Amino acid sequence: MERFGFLSFGHHGPDGSAFDARASLHSAIELAVGADELGVNGAFFRVHHFARQAAAPMPLLSGIAARTKHIEVGTGVIDLRYENPLHLAEEVAALDLIADGRVALGVSRGSPEPAYRGWEAFGYLGSTDPRGADIARDKFPLFMAALRGEPMVDADPQQFPQGQRLPIQPHSPGVDRRIWWGAGTRETAEWAARQGVNLMSSTLLTEATGQRFGDLQAEQIQRYRDAWRDAGHEWTPRVSVSRSVFPIVTDLDRRYFGGGLDGSDQIGVIDGFRSTFGRTYADEPDRLVEQLKADAAVQSADTLMLTIPNQVGAEYNLHILESFAKYVAPELGWKPANR
Repeated sequence: MERFGFLSFGHHGPDGSAFDARASLHSAIELAVGADELGVNGAFFRVHHFARQAAAPMPLLSGIAARTKHIEVGTGVIDLRYENPLHLAEEVAALDLIADGRVALGVSRGSPEPAYRGWEAFGYLGSTDPRGADIARDKFPLFMAALRGEPMVDADPQQFPQGQRLPIQPHSPGVDRRIWWGAGTRETAEWAARQGVNLMSSTLLTEATGQRFGDLQAEQIQRYRDAWRDAGHEWTPRVSVSRSVFPIVTDLDRRYFGGGLDGSDQIGVIDGFRSTFGRTYADEPDRLVEQLKADAAVQSADTLMLTIPNQVGAEYNLHILESFAKYVAPELGWKPANR
C-alpha cells in the first residue's frame, strides 16, 4: 500500500436539516482541504441517483481541485448507465485541467439504485439487461476514445475542409490512464484489464466462494494483473481496494467504534447474487497494522480507500484520517502525497 485516500458516500438529510445536501458538500470540501495538508493521497466520492447521497460529482471535485495542491480527486464510481459518454469526457478533461492532472476517476455499471430502471428517466433506453449493465459497457469504449482525443464527429463542410473530423474539447493528455473500472467480480476485473484501465475493486464482491473477502479480492487482483500482462499494455496500472478502518486512539473513538462492531466478513444477496462484504477494522493502531498486513488484498493493492462516516462532519473524519496517517499507514508502506 503506497497510497491511501478517503471514500465518502455523501449521505445527507432533508433540506433544512442539520446535515442537508449543502452541509454535506461543504463538509466534503473542508475534509479534502485538511486531508491534502496531511498528505492523504485521494478524495473519492460515491455517485448515486434518486437518493440522499452524492450525485453530481463534477462541481464538488472541481471545488476540491481548486483549493488543494496534491490530493487526487475522483469517484468510486460514476454510474455509466446515467451518463452521456461524450459530455462526461468533456467534464473529465476540464476537471483534470483544473486539477493539474490529479484526476483518478472510477466508472462502471454502478450499484443498485432506489429507482427502478432510473437511467431511462435520464433518457438512456434500450437496455435488455434488468440491471442495465449492457448499456454501461456499450458506452465505455466511446467515453475512452473521446478522452484519448480521437475524432468523434464530422466537421461542418462549410467551415472545414471536406472529410475533417473533430474531437471533443477540451482535451487533457494522459487522463485516459487515470480512469478506473469498478469491478465486483473476477471476470469483470479481467475485462477491465483488456480495456487498458486501472482496477477499482468494489467494496463488495458479487461472489461467495467461502474464501475470506481479502483472499477473494486478492485473487481478483491477480487475475486482473495476469490479464493485463496478456493484453500487452505498455504501462503499469494501479489497483485500489476499499476498507472501513477506524484507529481507536481517543475515548470518543472508543465510544463510536470500540464495541458492537462485527469484525468478520458478511455474506448477503445483492442484485440476486450471493455476495461477500468486507469486515470493519476498528482497533488500537498496532493491532490494525497486524490485521491489515494479514489482509491479502490490502497488501496487493497500491491504493487503499478508507470509507468514512461523512454524516459526523469534517472535523471528526479528519481526525480518523490523521490517526491512520500517523499511527497505521507508515507501517504499511505509505508515501504521502505532499512529499
